[in-house]
Formats: sequence, C-alpha cells, structure tokens
Amino acid sequence: MSSNLHPMLNVAIKAARAAGAIINRAALDVESVRISQKQVNDFVTEVDHAAEQAIIDTLLTAYPGHGILAEETGRQHGAKDSDFIWVIDPLDGTTNFIHGFPVYCVSIALTVKGKVEQAVVYDPTRNDLFTATKGRGAYLNERRIRVSKRTQLKDCLISTGFPFRPGDNFKNYMAIMADVMQRTAGLRRPGAAALDLAYVAAGFTDGFFETGLSIWDVAAGSLLVTEAGGLVGNFTGEADFMEQKECMAGNPRIYGQLVPILGKYSKFAAAGDKAAVRQAQEDAAEPEAAPEASDADGNDGDGE
Repeated sequence: MSSNLHPMLNVAIKAARAAGAIINRAALDVESVRISQKQVNDFVTEVDHAAEQAIIDTLLTAYPGHGILAEETGRQHGAKDSDFIWVIDPLDGTTNFIHGFPVYCVSIALTVKGKVEQAVVYDPTRNDLFTATKGRGAYLNERRIRVSKRTQLKDCLISTGFPFRPGDNFKNYMAIMADVMQRTAGLRRPGAAALDLAYVAAGFTDGFFETGLSIWDVAAGSLLVTEAGGLVGNFTGEADFMEQKECMAGNPRIYGQLVPILGKYSKFAAAGDKAAVRQAQEDAAEPEAAPEASDADGNDGDGE
C-alpha cells in the first residue's frame, strides 16, 4: 500500500486484496464451490459470502463507526446512521466465475453524504488494481489513467451487459444493440459492470451502457470514470443515475454521441421518443410476420 494514498483508500485496497485472495483460491477448484440461485440466472456462491465478510471485517476494524451497504448482506453490518457508507460488491461477475471465465472483480466504494469519494475495483485474475480518490485522479496499478481520446463513434469499442433477469425488456435491448452496433467498431459484453466502467476509465473501451444495475455495481466504477476525465450518467445524460438502474459512461465526446442514441430508450425519455421507439419496433416486426400471413392454415404469424 502506498503512503501517499488517502488512508481510507488504503484500507479499501487491503479489503479488496483480501477478498481477491479468497476468490483466487476458490478459482483453483471452482467445481467444488457451492452455488445457490437468488432468482433465474442470478447466482450467489459461498465465495461471494466469504469475500464480502472479509471486506466488511477489514473495513469495520479500521472504521467501526462507518456504515455498510453490501450486495449479499445489505445493511446488516456497520453503523446505521453514519454519513460514511461503504458500498460493496464482493464478486461482480459471479456467473463468469462459476464457469471459470476469468472476467470478474471486487468493487468497493466509500460514499460520504451520498457522494462517492473513494473507489477500488480489483481484478484478482490479472492482479489489476483500479483506484480513485475524489479530486485526485484515477489509477491502474499506481499509474495514472485517462479515458480514451477517440472522437468518432464509428472508431469506438463500446461495452454493455445483456438483460438476463425475468421481466427484463429483451425487445428494447435488442433494438438498442442494433442501434449501437451499426454505429461503432464493436460491441462487447464482458459480464462484470464494475470492470466495464474501470475499462472505460483506463481507455480500454470508449463507452459503456447497461440497464438493471444496482448501486454496488456502479459506485466505484463511476468515480474511476469521472476521475479519469470521463462522464457517467443515465441514458439521457443526467448525472444523478446511481439509483436509477440505468448507466452510461464514456469519454466526453463519445458520451455526447451516445446520448441521442440511447436517450430515446431511457425510462426517462420524453413520451414522443418512447412512442417513436415502439413504432419502430412494430415496423421492424412486420416484414417477418408477412410470409406467414399466407399460410394455408390461416395463421396470421403472431406468436402471442
């Protein structure tokens, strides 16, 4: 740990590395890891729980008066009325982890009166440590990072996450991806949102968007992005996104170009934009239905 880092960030790094050690040990024999299902396609393992406990123990040993908001245990631990809240995702990318797909991370953020002030995203498979303190810049393994300098969306690599929960709007997401894919150099779905945001901060990708994310998925990564000179917000470009389950990030020029593309799909979009999206989806579906309309059995092609 570096002596010139903020002391609270140093403690968060210690906690993240402790969790990473647990994850790496378990990864050596992932087949033996006990897995349970929170809901369809939403998994939790004994590793998530052990890593989370290691993080909480480390943080509360140093700061017993602080609060905790953790993915698996919520607000069970720590002070309930503190202005200092540690927001923890002990293993972002659990589905990747249980398949042995090495894209997952530990995410720890400290919010002070609701604003993120410290951030750590740790990738234990690569030993990559992303850190940020508000006002002091963002770093990867103690080297300063900046968002990419690309200015045209057609040259950009954009990361996202696919819908996987019951009730997710798959049709809407397919339309978003069709809109984005034809305007970019590529679309990627790594499977760990905190790491996706860290990669935007480091300039490895030029932008990111996803719906359905919780605060522990985006808190640390959002500070990394802004401290690296990028922007983060909801799909309409507004900065107050943390609790809105809608996240978009990018370097400033690319962020500005993503807003008009993604904004119309936002739950905060104007009624006219929402109506236009619905109409476009209906128009796109019609040619597919047409060949079946003349079926001998009279089937009109509508599967509903």
